[in-house]
Amino acid sequence: MRIAMVGSGYVGLVSGACFADFGHDVICIDKDAGKIAALENGIMPIYEPGLDALVARGVEAGRLRFGTDLAASVKGVDAVFIAVGTPSRRGDGHADLSYVYAAAEEIAGAIDGFTAIVDKSTVPVGTGDEVERIIRRVNPDADFAVVSNPEFLREGAAIDDFKRPDRVVIGSDDEKGLAVMREIYRPLALGRSPLVEMSRRAAELTKYAGNAFLATKITFINEIADLCEKVGADVQDVARGIGLDNRIGSKFLHAGPGYGGSCFPKDTLALLKTAQDHDAPQRIVEAVVAVNDNRKRAMGRKVIAAVGGDVRGKTIAVLGLTFKPNTDDMRDSPAIALIQTLQDAGATINVYDPEGHEQAKAVIKDVTYCTGPYETMEGAEALVIVTEWDIFRALDFKRVKSLLASPVLVDLRNIYPRDMVEKAGLTYHAVGR
Repeated sequence: MRIAMVGSGYVGLVSGACFADFGHDVICIDKDAGKIAALENGIMPIYEPGLDALVARGVEAGRLRFGTDLAASVKGVDAVFIAVGTPSRRGDGHADLSYVYAAAEEIAGAIDGFTAIVDKSTVPVGTGDEVERIIRRVNPDADFAVVSNPEFLREGAAIDDFKRPDRVVIGSDDEKGLAVMREIYRPLALGRSPLVEMSRRAAELTKYAGNAFLATKITFINEIADLCEKVGADVQDVARGIGLDNRIGSKFLHAGPGYGGSCFPKDTLALLKTAQDHDAPQRIVEAVVAVNDNRKRAMGRKVIAAVGGDVRGKTIAVLGLTFKPNTDDMRDSPAIALIQTLQDAGATINVYDPEGHEQAKAVIKDVTYCTGPYETMEGAEALVIVTEWDIFRALDFKRVKSLLASPVLVDLRNIYPRDMVEKAGLTYHAVGR
């Protein structure tokens, strides 16, 4: 199949490279000429394990190309995927759909023959209807179907998620459009990954509902962790005890400093705005958003308490800045609010992240960016683990103790057993334990 991917960011590039690896002919398009030039030279705009090799393989096979000319690129293709950004609008939380609608306008005047126009971007309910109206207004004679095909990629594991998904959601009532989508995803169907067909609006809502539910699980176990600390229980025991129930499941039951990233914060807010617009309040999701926002600064206060209640003039070492490991994404990372809380209290901050420094420098100011974990902790009053990168999972605690001015470890991801840390002479603070 011939596929045009409009937008060569995280979703578009991963999806396009994976489609090319399936054997489809794919062109990834972006307005950013610098990004396209870099991709043509094998330089990835994001950090995602295995993506550079996957892209190189597609380019070498002649199945993956890059370009800036949308109109020329979409002529004669079977499907055009819209994979542009939909950030939250400042002030009201609504998703900014201007990029989606601009792409639809440009696509409308260029499509040739029947074309499936696929919303891959995360968009509110009813966006597909508006995309369809735009295309019919610009090109009344166009032969097309607008399809919703939301992505469910986890940063750091996106390629595996795309190639071995739990499900592929396809939203359309147009049989020709569905036929195109079935053929595009046929390689996955052969591997028994279910193609779940539904209405376009149901598919749009499925994406938001899924992310909101996962955000709820995270927030639930974080609040249980707070209770565990008060009553003397271990949240990891509780999480295992409830997670073994198949109705609940063990995933997303890891207590920590709160969720962040490109999806959960944005999508929960967008769902709330959609619910308000349709007079169907989502009280649970409202609570999730509020609790998660408060938690990030609460983790800063937890660190302050761990060093005796006063960090003014003291140095705190922070390991991990990105919202999760195996990505360079800093969007809504818990580290941002945590560091700001410590700075507001007068602390000096040393930081280290294996991949996140360049992104972090745009949102975290007045800190010392270090070259490794041990340099970060030299002379610090406490060591704080915020992101569970593998490189932080086997620290030399004798060396850690010798470098710290005060032997305090605040493990916000619960990656170490307490007895191991305390045996090395460090004071251990965790979450819900």
